[in-house]
Amino acid sequence: MNGVEYRFTIKELPAEERPREKLLKYGAKRLSDAELLALIIRIGNRKRTAVELSQDILNYFGGLKSFNDLSTKELLVIKGVGTAKAVQIKAAVELGKRQATLSSEKRGVIRTPDDVAQLLMPELRFLTQEVFKIILLDIKNQIITRKTISKGGLSSSIVHPREVFKEAIRHSSAAIILVHNHPSGIPEPSKDDIGITRRLIEAGRILGIDVLDHIIIGDGRFISMKEKGII
Repeated sequence: MNGVEYRFTIKELPAEERPREKLLKYGAKRLSDAELLALIIRIGNRKRTAVELSQDILNYFGGLKSFNDLSTKELLVIKGVGTAKAVQIKAAVELGKRQATLSSEKRGVIRTPDDVAQLLMPELRFLTQEVFKIILLDIKNQIITRKTISKGGLSSSIVHPREVFKEAIRHSSAAIILVHNHPSGIPEPSKDDIGITRRLIEAGRILGIDVLDHIIIGDGRFISMKEKGII
């Protein structure tokens, strides 16, 4: 066809189905993941609208959860995704990460397990390996800082009291909260989780630093060992 490439775009959808018009009328929360992604990539290819192509991308990688660590090279595997679209997607994901971090930094006081979940859920829920963190608090439960203690799975050898309380002592913390994620998305504590927690609580008693809770982050949900009566 004389080198002309026909591409379907968002504009070719009925007006009431166009993501841009839906967002303006109802707000971003009413749009599906595919529709939001379509607004980022803007155009589809010869056979797929932008929304359909976006759904193809989501299906191929298993949903938004996988976007956290996708490279532009991996995105280019999808037919219809060129360098420009891959870069646009990566930029949008990075902005989301930065916005989540900024929102978290505003939460200066920890009063409930939900405060902990809101602080670290955006960072931990989509990770593909276990990451163990501590939140260091002063006597008013104000956040001093957060520290990553280990990555790659919990065990007595990796999550050692020495490493945990070294940070707490260095920052003159009155108390700490333990936090780690379950890549499975299911936040039920394992025997190792419980054992390590009790070991750290005992070490904290000796040092005069309270371990207030251990929060396990899943995909959109969490468990507080304190609330569950485990500790």
